[in-house]
Amino acid sequence: MKNVEEQLKIIKKGVQTIVSEEALVEKIEKSIKTNTPLTVKLGLDPSAPDIHLGHAVVLRKIKQMQDLGHRAVIIIGDFTGRIGDPSGKSKTRKPLTTEQVLENARTYEKQIFKILDKEKTDLRFNSEWLSKLNFEDILKLAGKVTVARILERDDFEKRYKNNEPIGVHEFFYPLMQGYDSVELKADIEMGGTDQTFNILMGRTLQKDYGQESQVALFMPLLEGTDGIEKMSKSLGNYIGIYEDAKTIFQKAMAIPDELIVKYYELATDIHPDKVNEIKDQLAQGTINPRDIKMDLAQEITTLYCGKEAAEKGKEHFKTVFQKNQIPEDIKEVNLVQECLNENNSIDLISIISKNGLAKSNSEARRLIQQNAVKINGEKYTAFTINNINEDFVVQVGKGKFIKVKV
Repeated sequence: MKNVEEQLKIIKKGVQTIVSEEALVEKIEKSIKTNTPLTVKLGLDPSAPDIHLGHAVVLRKIKQMQDLGHRAVIIIGDFTGRIGDPSGKSKTRKPLTTEQVLENARTYEKQIFKILDKEKTDLRFNSEWLSKLNFEDILKLAGKVTVARILERDDFEKRYKNNEPIGVHEFFYPLMQGYDSVELKADIEMGGTDQTFNILMGRTLQKDYGQESQVALFMPLLEGTDGIEKMSKSLGNYIGIYEDAKTIFQKAMAIPDELIVKYYELATDIHPDKVNEIKDQLAQGTINPRDIKMDLAQEITTLYCGKEAAEKGKEHFKTVFQKNQIPEDIKEVNLVQECLNENNSIDLISIISKNGLAKSNSEARRLIQQNAVKINGEKYTAFTINNINEDFVVQVGKGKFIKVKV
C-alpha cells in the first residue's frame, strides 16, 4: 500500500466534500498498519442502467481506491428499488417490479466492470439482509430517527410545505440505505451530492449500532459537453462509456475549455500532481487549450475503448474536423430501390433518414435546408440527386458519413 499522504492525495482528487477528512486519515493509517483493505461502499438504484461519464465519476474514484489496495462493495438496491429513491423527486415514485429490478441489475453488472476491477469488487443485493428483517426489527430501525430529522431533507420538506403526498414507506428509503452500511460495516461510502442525506444516515445508524461511522465522500456533478447542464442522455450532452472511439473522442473535444481541468479530475485516472501541472499551464497561458483537450480526449477514449482505438479516434478527428477531409474508413451502404423516385432520381431525404444520419424524414429535410449536408465534400441543398452513376459520399454535419454504392 502507498503511504497515507499519497493515498489521501489520490482519494481527494476531484472530491467535493469529505465527512470527515480526519476520520479518513485515521482509517487509512489503520489500514496500512494492519494491512487490511478499507471497504468502500456504493449503492446503485437499478432504475436507469445506461452509464455515461457523469455516472462514471463515482466509479472512477472507486477504481482509484481499488488501485490503492482497497475493496469495493457495490450494492444493487433490488430491495430499495421497490420503493425508489425519493432524492430530488417531487412526487412518490412508482415502484419497480422484481423483474424490472433484476433486468436493470444485470445491465449494471455488465457496465460497472468496464471501469471497476472485478477481482477487487463484491457485488451484493440488499435483499440479502433487508428482506429478512421482521416487523420488530423494522420498528427498532424506525425508532432510531425522528420525523423531524427525516423532514429536514429538502425534497420531503418541499413536498410537505406544498401539501403534496408523501408515502410513509418513502421515509424508510434512507433508513434502508443506511442499514446497508451497518450490514457491510462500511469504512467509506461514495455518492453524488444528491445522496448527502442518505449517506449521512448511514453514519448515524452505524454509530447507533455500535460501529465506527463510515467516511462520506461526495463527488460533484459533471456538466455535459454543453458546459451548462448536468450530463444527461435526455439532453444529448452526454458521453456514453459504450460509444465507439470516434464518437467519444469527438464529444470530448467539444467540451468548453473552462471544463478541461474538471474533466481531468472527474473523468480520468491522471495523477493529481499532473492535473495541477495542467491547471497551472492553462492559467499561465503557456499551453494551447486545444492541445491539452486533445490529450484529455485521448485519455478518456483510451479508458473505455483501448489505446489502439483511441489513436484511430484521434486520427479520425484530425481528418474530419481539423483538415475537413473525408475519412477513408466510412460505412458503405447499397442504394436500394425505395430510395429512388419514379424518374430514377435519388431521394436524398430517404438516404439520410434510412441510414441513421437523421432521426426522421422531417429532420433530414431540415438538415438539407440548413446547409448541413454535403455530397462528395460539396454542400448540397436539393432534396434529390440527379444524373449520378457512380458511388458517392453523403456527409451530415461534421462527423456523420456514409458511402452510397450505386
